[in-house]
Amino acid sequence: MTFTAEQAKAAFPDEVVTNAVTRLVKVPGLDKPVALITLDNGHDHTRPNTFGPQGLVSLNAAIDAAFAAEPAAIAVTGKPFIFAVGADLSGVEAVADPALAREIAQTGHDVFRRLTESEIPTFSFINGAVMGGGLELALSCHYRTLSENTAAIAFPEVFLGLFPGWGGTQLLPNLIGPDAAVTVIIENALAQNKMLKVAQAAELGIVDEVFGSADYLEQSLLWLAKVVNGEITPARREIDRGAGWDAAIARAKAIVDGRTKGASPGATKAVELLELARENDLDRGYAAETDGLAELLMDDTLRAGLYSFNLVNKRAKRPAGAPDKSLARKVNKVGIVGAGLMASQMALLFVRRLKVPVVLTDVDQERVDKGVSYVHGEIDKLLAKKRVSPDGANRLKALVTGSLDKSAFADADFVIEAVFEELGVKQKVFADLEQYVSPEAILATNTSSLSITAMASRLKHPERVVGFHFFNPVAVMPLLEIVRAEKTDDAALATAFALGKQLKKSSVLVKDASAFVVNRLLLRFLGEVLVTVDEGTPFDVADKALEPLGLPMTPLTLMQLVGPAIALHVGETLHEAFPDRFTVSENLDRFVKAGKKGVWQWDDKGNATVDPEVAELWQQGDSPSTSEQVRDRALAAIAEEIRIMLDEGVVAEAQDIDLCLILGAGWPFWLGGITPYLDRAGVSEKVNGKPFLAPGVASVPLS
Repeated sequence: MTFTAEQAKAAFPDEVVTNAVTRLVKVPGLDKPVALITLDNGHDHTRPNTFGPQGLVSLNAAIDAAFAAEPAAIAVTGKPFIFAVGADLSGVEAVADPALAREIAQTGHDVFRRLTESEIPTFSFINGAVMGGGLELALSCHYRTLSENTAAIAFPEVFLGLFPGWGGTQLLPNLIGPDAAVTVIIENALAQNKMLKVAQAAELGIVDEVFGSADYLEQSLLWLAKVVNGEITPARREIDRGAGWDAAIARAKAIVDGRTKGASPGATKAVELLELARENDLDRGYAAETDGLAELLMDDTLRAGLYSFNLVNKRAKRPAGAPDKSLARKVNKVGIVGAGLMASQMALLFVRRLKVPVVLTDVDQERVDKGVSYVHGEIDKLLAKKRVSPDGANRLKALVTGSLDKSAFADADFVIEAVFEELGVKQKVFADLEQYVSPEAILATNTSSLSITAMASRLKHPERVVGFHFFNPVAVMPLLEIVRAEKTDDAALATAFALGKQLKKSSVLVKDASAFVVNRLLLRFLGEVLVTVDEGTPFDVADKALEPLGLPMTPLTLMQLVGPAIALHVGETLHEAFPDRFTVSENLDRFVKAGKKGVWQWDDKGNATVDPEVAELWQQGDSPSTSEQVRDRALAAIAEEIRIMLDEGVVAEAQDIDLCLILGAGWPFWLGGITPYLDRAGVSEKVNGKPFLAPGVASVPLS
């Protein structure tokens, strides 16, 4: 044990300490008691148990007490609904001393390993949320049970730019096999920190038994007694340390290369450590984890990842500028104008989350029927996957209807339009709606770029119009840009924010400015790249220019996903608003008119080449740029645009820009937000003469 109690307190004096208390419990069938260690930081479930130096010291003392009692077994459990969720991040991000970083890494190993090497059987009773270091503590025990109502099971470290550094990379693959460990540690983490379900944790072999929550502790203790008495021998998998391990590591490398392009040292290190775990030598493996963790705890990547984490988990839950939630009106029925794919996706989301009537309309019955049919079909898919019950599916389908008669919206509290992206069309839609809906009904628009103030300008009640901009696919993308027009009142805005929360979206308040935040920045970035192609830069050189950042997709892939016609339309809107910074590529215009969807064509082996028809269409100049020059231009353009947006008051602060790009454009967590990245890279200073964030802002919790 590296830390003393005094050293631990001096290292993190503000730590919210998770205390570990040992008590002896008599269990039927055992002659000796069980030493039950309970983790509890003294707060309710909204402040989970975490481990800082003082928490580790307390756990170590509790293990001492357990061993001293010479029990039949030792078991570790948590406070109600929470086992433990890992390291105390607020303390970790304050680490400035390399020696302290190493002590933290080593201490976790020292304490947890005592349970692994104990001659007395050790058990983890995972009674609730278990992530990161908490899951490593559980894996350090010989046996594990899990409560059926556990909501969060994961290793999120790679998502944050780290790796599981208290035994996870060594213990997990040797318990469940290397391929499954790659899924849990790397693949799920890089898929927006995907959580395991209870059944998955059991199927993978992470836990030995699952018990109901009502008598979870009692059932776990009775099961423990049977294990100790030899009545039950939990199964352990045979681990393939040859070709199977090779294949798992190859898959891990492919995932990391594809998702991070080498830009996340934590992900790269995780692969190395999983390879080392093949030896199943804890001395070597834990030493390598300690070395790697000590290094990464001092790296900018950690601060960047924790900045992102704080944005998503703190700032997103308290949106800057949102009105008092008491002003929100209740939404008992939703109307949707339009029945295309986007509108149908919204209808599905509204009915699933709100469970209120949702009615769609469009220009003809065929389109209406198609929209309703889509929603019903998606509900049937949920039923097939057992994500809804048969009764639940029937109730949801009954709530979704279609009508050509707009009087069906008369009792709707919230009506959103998702029609063709043209101002005149949307103005007419709102004017028609106002004849049917009540004066208190909120009128929302899903426009991606048009002026909401102009949209509402001809209405008797423009104060109830608000922007409610989803991202595609609606069910997946977590961001909701809520846009306040010039006359939008607080009641409409509060209702929009309350609705966003019910839909489980993270909402950001945005000023009514062309293309708002995400599309404006993506189009500035894409426009700059296309300009270099117009000038003569080869498509592949321009498209790969930003690969070193590890972005989720290249510019030209993004254009194909969004749709070239949409990109052109939004680009034209932005050019009209800001002609000096947003250009409309004549080549892109020809590209769209020719009906082309993408630049690339692929052969049978997945190799991409430029579509010959595109090469013929695109008239290039003779002034090519290098990848580095393209990257510099694109980043400089984004830095300039963000500064202008902040000066215009498009959002409250730079942190809101960062939040929008993380949640709406997949900006990598491990890079932190776009603004701290531009600050670290020196681009902010070079372009704007000053950084976006004050020193330290990107490495401290956000209020």
